[in-house]
Amino acid sequence: MPYLTRTDDVFTLYLGDEGAELSETNPENRFSPDWIDAVHARLDEVQAQAGEGPAALVVTATGKFFSNGLDVMYVLANFGELPGYLDRAHTVFSRLLTFPMTTVAAVNGHAFGAGAMLALSCDFAVMREDRGFFCLPEVSLKMGFTEGMAALLRSRLPYQSALEAMTTGRRYGGGEAVAAGIVAATASEAELLSAATARAAANAAADGPTLNKIKNDLHAPLIAALAVPTPSDVKFG
Repeated sequence: MPYLTRTDDVFTLYLGDEGAELSETNPENRFSPDWIDAVHARLDEVQAQAGEGPAALVVTATGKFFSNGLDVMYVLANFGELPGYLDRAHTVFSRLLTFPMTTVAAVNGHAFGAGAMLALSCDFAVMREDRGFFCLPEVSLKMGFTEGMAALLRSRLPYQSALEAMTTGRRYGGGEAVAAGIVAATASEAELLSAATARAAANAAADGPTLNKIKNDLHAPLIAALAVPTPSDVKFG
């Protein structure tokens, strides 16, 4: 399950299990219901521990995956719950988009589908330069995007990059992701976390409630779209 560490004013949310490069139960850091609950619980802890002091957040993982997106096995076994499950996934994006401190994704490995959207929900993203892909594979999987997901991608990506990523399923390596405006920078494996931490720490002194208001105002149409309930006839494959 996701866990936290802290270095000075910067919290780091790891999307996998502590002490393991890959989680035994969720090796790709997919959006299982328990995992979604754990992410929210860790974010609650960040806010509680930070209080009114300076703080920032880095979101990362270990091993081959940042996050490989929706939990396909859960969906196939609980298809009748798909709309509510997707609505719950949306809450992770909304929470990060409006989080009351600077957030930086340190994309250590593959970020596919909802995992790619999670990275885009952070204020900034730094991607490993030599390994891992950013990819929206929905078109290849014969899946559409929910209204909220489409709004997220339109809002957080340059238009032509959104068009290419959403309609072709292209896999972007680190340098390609920078060129497409998907991430702000790349770093080596050894320097990825420190680069993301430095970027986050640079704005750790910003007032939390002020940041929260600015982000809510900035992302207002997107947050509204993510709050739209997923229709019962949503398609999955």
